[in-house]
Amino acid sequence: MGLRQSYTLAAPIYDALLAAATREARKRSLQALPTTAQQVLLLGVGTGLDLPHLPENRQYTGVDLTPAMLARACAKAGHLDFHPVLGDAQSLPFADGSFDAVVAHLILAVVPQPLCCLAEAARVLRPGGTLLIFDKFLRPGQRAPLRRLLTPLAGKLASRLDVEFETLHRAMPRLVLEEDRPALAGGWFRTLRLHRC
Repeated sequence: MGLRQSYTLAAPIYDALLAAATREARKRSLQALPTTAQQVLLLGVGTGLDLPHLPENRQYTGVDLTPAMLARACAKAGHLDFHPVLGDAQSLPFADGSFDAVVAHLILAVVPQPLCCLAEAARVLRPGGTLLIFDKFLRPGQRAPLRRLLTPLAGKLASRLDVEFETLHRAMPRLVLEEDRPALAGGWFRTLRLHRC
């Protein structure tokens, strides 16, 4: 079973599993969305758990791999100017520099190739734009043998457990880290704010 199938099956219960646990971390991350950002990409929008925390009077594009997730996101959009797009976060259907801000919540550790996902986020972000990340990352050199052992199976069903943000970031010199804060689970989940040079 691949991610498309597993997240299609998970769509009806996704909010029950994650909404309450991630609400405050999402809100804190989204508070860093610049007031000047008018074109905002929600990368791996899922069921739209970020949407209730976003300001109006902006244009939001939400990309997800599964129609089941996008349908639930549309139901949460309310009065937001929200455009759902079926697509792969590792190969985005947008031109370079299309967005003022990119929100990548719980997507980098989900996709099979997180570096491709981060590179695509940087590509579609205009120079000076903001990237907001909320996800789970191991620290460089952190042993975490159980997480690493479970990653081959967990990565196919739901989420990788072995992604190191610092390793990804070293390959992306265009992205400058401005803030890195622990969010959940003793700092395993973090919120990060970056801008593109």
